[in-house]
Amino acid sequence: MAEEAPKTTKGEVTRAEVGHAAPEHAPGAFPPFASETFASQLFWFALLFGGLYLLMSRVGLPRVGAIIKERHEKISRDLDEAAAMQQQADAANIQHEKTIADAKARALATAQAQRDKVTAQTDARRKVTESDLAAKLVVAEKQIADMKTRAMGNVGQIAQDAALSIVQRITGKAPSAEAVARAIAAGQA
Repeated sequence: MAEEAPKTTKGEVTRAEVGHAAPEHAPGAFPPFASETFASQLFWFALLFGGLYLLMSRVGLPRVGAIIKERHEKISRDLDEAAAMQQQADAANIQHEKTIADAKARALATAQAQRDKVTAQTDARRKVTESDLAAKLVVAEKQIADMKTRAMGNVGQIAQDAALSIVQRITGKAPSAEAVARAIAAGQA
């Protein structure tokens, strides 16, 4: 019977399928630690390290140093610019506060001037009203005095008429008007 191929899972390859056997590793030391290649490895290490050092010291490090220096200068310029802007902001703030204080002072002055103007107008109107009232009071007092004078003038006549009526009622005869006028004048004195 024919020899059957070993069963494999999907994706596995057997030695028979490859067609040759895998090489066997030769026994020996790890190549970097092999004593027969150690001297040449040290030579190439020193040569590559020296080359890398020269490359870095001549090309890489000057570029990095220039970048660091440029970055430092930029940061320094930015800090100086920020300090200048801060001073400008402080000056603007002071100017703004001064402007606000001036505006408040002008507003208070305007309000005081308006208050004074209204007070003056009110005082002028009050004086006009008081003078009108004083004139009306003078006219009223004159009218009262005239009425009082007329009333007092009539009082004498009323008193005479009343005295004449009283005497006539009590005595039954009417006295003379001159006698009643003399009696009233004597009573007022």
